[in-house]
Amino acid sequence: MTPEELNARLLYRDGLMLVVDKPAGIAVHRGPKGGDNLEAHFDALRFGLPRPPALAHRLDRDTSGCLVLGRHHKALEKLGKLFKQGHIDKIYWAIVEDGPAEHEGLIDLPLGRLDATRGWWMKVDPLGQPSQTRWKVLGRGTDAAGKAIAWLALEPLTGRTHQLRVHSAAMGWPIVGDPVYGSSGRGTGIGLQLHAREIVVPLYKNKPPVKIAAPAPAHMIERLKACGWVEEAIAPIVSEDVAD
Repeated sequence: MTPEELNARLLYRDGLMLVVDKPAGIAVHRGPKGGDNLEAHFDALRFGLPRPPALAHRLDRDTSGCLVLGRHHKALEKLGKLFKQGHIDKIYWAIVEDGPAEHEGLIDLPLGRLDATRGWWMKVDPLGQPSQTRWKVLGRGTDAAGKAIAWLALEPLTGRTHQLRVHSAAMGWPIVGDPVYGSSGRGTGIGLQLHAREIVVPLYKNKPPVKIAAPAPAHMIERLKACGWVEEAIAPIVSEDVAD
């Protein structure tokens, strides 16, 4: 990724925080096997500061959308506390197979590690950590093959690994393109249909929360349109006057 390409994906910038529209298919940080990662390109996002920004949280390699970065140590400490205490609201868009019969609901299923040999793969586990996801149907349709799909807004109330993917699959409507928990995956050319659409960060005491939305990614547009989504324009927000 070139510095110009990364800058073009900047959704929000102020004195403490950046929000980047992460592309699907790239890890946010270097893994044990190496390879390209988004963090390796953060030097292009210094904007005059002596050090590059750093990750305030994580997104899966195949998930696109809002990724929050702290611009310095003080900012990272503040953001880290907000994420840990559950004060940051997140909405994801997902295209799922079939879809729920109801219009909205809450998934309350504890999650645990699948087994020691599967890394971060997860499963529903009565002895696992409490995990909750609120969901709402935004549209329904069929894909090019005539299969029923639904467009959901997913709000994770807890932050477990792969939570949205495991919860969706456990409900009988896995996320389209999920190579681990779905019925179609890597190699199909579909791509995981999961997008971190919106994030709301209460970063400043005397100001309203910062609300940022990421545009729909190219690999999801076909199915989003099939479910009734209408294209939109999202302009980046730059507010350099906010410093602390």
